Amino acid sequence: MAGEIRDRIIEKSWELFRDKGFGETTINDIIREAEISKGTFYYYFMSKDNLLDTLSEILDHEYQRLAAEEPEDMDAFEKLMWLNQEMHQFIKHNIDYKLMSYLYSAQIVKDAGFSLLDKNRFYFTYVQRIIEEGVANGELTDKIPISEMVRFFSIGERALVTEWCMNNGNFDLGEYSSNIFPMFMSCLKK
Repeated sequence: MAGEIRDRIIEKSWELFRDKGFGETTINDIIREAEISKGTFYYYFMSKDNLLDTLSEILDHEYQRLAAEEPEDMDAFEKLMWLNQEMHQFIKHNIDYKLMSYLYSAQIVKDAGFSLLDKNRFYFTYVQRIIEEGVANGELTDKIPISEMVRFFSIGERALVTEWCMNNGNFDLGEYSSNIFPMFMSCLKK
């Protein structure tokens, strides 16, 4: 029950951040949408800003959803490209580029209470599984250590999101990724 309440607060908060903007969303908005009391909100979060620390949870929840829907008729490289495009579409539609810029910068200066680079995140284990399967099936190179391929994939994804943020969200992140990312990642192919 407690986990469900916390998850509902997070989900409703990020919906509000998307729809109204972070700055325009109030704690009262979150309380109303999550159908909780003010005390319940403060039991889980010290402030609205603390909800920003849940970005990796939001992203990993989407990665888990995608893992459950992963197409079986694709090779490992195609799965990685599919995953990238799906996530970048999700980011484009659900996280404002200004907020994403702020969250990325907080990672750089270590002001964030979370880490997008936490190797225990579902994201990293999922990408690693796809790459391991690709190497085992002869679809991806065995000349690069798997851990480096996972890192390279992660760096490439962040680079495209950073480019999107630096251009004020003025292009379709998912579409751009589907055109550019395969070129970046072609070195992973066997």
